[in-house]
Amino acid sequence: MESKIKLSIVMPCLNEAETLAICITKAQLFLNSNGINGEVIIADNGSTDGSIEIAKSHNARVVHVKLKGYGSALRSGINASKGTYIIMADADDSYDFSNLMPFLKELSNGYDLVMGNRFKGGIEKNAMPFLHKYLGNPVLSFIGRLFFKIKIGDFHCGLRGFSSKAYSKLDLRTTGMEFASEMIVKAKLNNLSITEVPTKLSKDGRTRAPHLNTWNDGWRHLRFLLLYSPKWLFLYPSIIMLLAGITTSIFLIIKPIILENVTFDVHTLLYTSSLALIGFQFLVFYALTKIFAVENGLLPKSNRYNNLFKYLNLEKGLITGATLLIIGVILSIKGLFFWESVSFGSLTNTSSTLRVVIPAVFTILLGIQIILFSLFFSILSLKSQTE
Repeated sequence: MESKIKLSIVMPCLNEAETLAICITKAQLFLNSNGINGEVIIADNGSTDGSIEIAKSHNARVVHVKLKGYGSALRSGINASKGTYIIMADADDSYDFSNLMPFLKELSNGYDLVMGNRFKGGIEKNAMPFLHKYLGNPVLSFIGRLFFKIKIGDFHCGLRGFSSKAYSKLDLRTTGMEFASEMIVKAKLNNLSITEVPTKLSKDGRTRAPHLNTWNDGWRHLRFLLLYSPKWLFLYPSIIMLLAGITTSIFLIIKPIILENVTFDVHTLLYTSSLALIGFQFLVFYALTKIFAVENGLLPKSNRYNNLFKYLNLEKGLITGATLLIIGVILSIKGLFFWESVSFGSLTNTSSTLRVVIPAVFTILLGIQIILFSLFFSILSLKSQTE
């Protein structure tokens, strides 16, 4: 019976004939020199330059991947792996496959995901484009740490290791370069243990241009981080807009705000009340996005999520919405009296009237939105309550 494979080394490949042989050789040298029972897997994404023949001639296992994309290739390669641990890296000779022991050591110590950190290990001259080194990677890594509280300095290092058991919990779905961010984010959301080790990045050995597209792939990473963090995308902006809109509106309803020679009156009130309504829309989208993401397995369930359905229900929403609607109607009637006082003609004191009419319209709109949201929210909660 074949002994169990301890380590699978997976490389995505799309026309890497110039560097593939040296990468496979280094990986096999690492396995043999350290007495590790392992395998080298080349996840080929449609190479036409002889990469497949090179991989086979060097006794690497080739997995053919039809769906294009960095993430697609890696997912297929990882799914085909048999090792207890998996280490992945690009096949462009920018990472040293003969120096993987720091990753394997941390995995053996019990960490679920071990990330390489190129900024700690050193970046060889011309190994990373200027924009990637000083803008793209630092900014996106900072956003990742801020949004998800992950203490990782290099979100996009292509050299990383993880256990097959941990990987099975991640349910990774992205097909492009954002696969790198998805792995870290989902590891954190699933409470997996993450650490990093210094990793040197060398100038790759290719003469052709890299597959990475600076702006397009950078946007895909940023988009992923935003979509997987409804708090930062919807909740926090909604809180700011609601506080600013409602607070400023209250002051403007009482009287105009005069700052030096500038007067903010009912015209400004229209915008501040609109800001509050937009803020509420952001709050609604936060709740709906959270529910959709959790119920479709994109985000894990939490106790806070389960309590959401206890505190927010149809009855409370209908009562709140109806109350606001009634207040709006009462204010509208008051505004109608102002108009009646001039025999339904032209209003002479429009500011006083608008200080009643604008809040009336605002509360009516907000009340209707709350009622509609409560009805839709209760429909979505049916699935959660039956599970």
